[in-house]
Amino acid sequence: MDLSFDEFVLAAATGDPAEEPAAREHADCVEFRMDLAAGDPLDALAAYDGELPLLVTNRPEWEGGEADDEGRLGDLVAAVEHEAVAAVDVELHEVVGGEGLDVVDAARDAGVKVVVSVHDFEGTPPRGELRRLVERASEHGDVAKLAVTAESPDDTLALLAVTRAHAAAGRTLATMAMGEVGRHTRVVAPLYGSRIGYAPVDPARATAPGQYDLATLARLVDDLQ
Repeated sequence: MDLSFDEFVLAAATGDPAEEPAAREHADCVEFRMDLAAGDPLDALAAYDGELPLLVTNRPEWEGGEADDEGRLGDLVAAVEHEAVAAVDVELHEVVGGEGLDVVDAARDAGVKVVVSVHDFEGTPPRGELRRLVERASEHGDVAKLAVTAESPDDTLALLAVTRAHAAAGRTLATMAMGEVGRHTRVVAPLYGSRIGYAPVDPARATAPGQYDLATLARLVDDLQ
């Protein structure tokens, strides 16, 4: 399946790709959080027969997920071979360290888009650091994803300003501020050039702080377009 990030993409996040039918009305793709799967995520992937393309993510504990480091990246390499997988998320830390390059190379060989991501659960770095992170992620990925934690309105303004500047420069990026202070950025960031939004299929199982439910985020983003 194909997935273009030329326009905004709404990803329905879940640890169970069998929930895909519940996401079809509002989502453009399903983010399969392999680290949140109840059983073997590759078995769940093999059983997938949904209509929406998949963005596969296998988030480690050190970046907000539940996957053990052992075998985590290997599972992503295996996942990109599935015909329904249109994009894969790999952490910038892994790519810069070299271990994640196998995932990038496998995705390129399979014609799968690469999202290179950074998550900061402690705060929002200064603008200069935000710009640097986006630039480094863009060097390796089709999409640079930057999720920070906003502690003040100034943090959200910094993130949106960096989003706008990089989008205007031709980079493809996805940005959001986690937490209650930054929650509104999930709605307005697309206006500044962010190309991916995330919302849980099941509102009771949010995969990041401050997420809206899928139907609400779809409606709010559409209202602002």
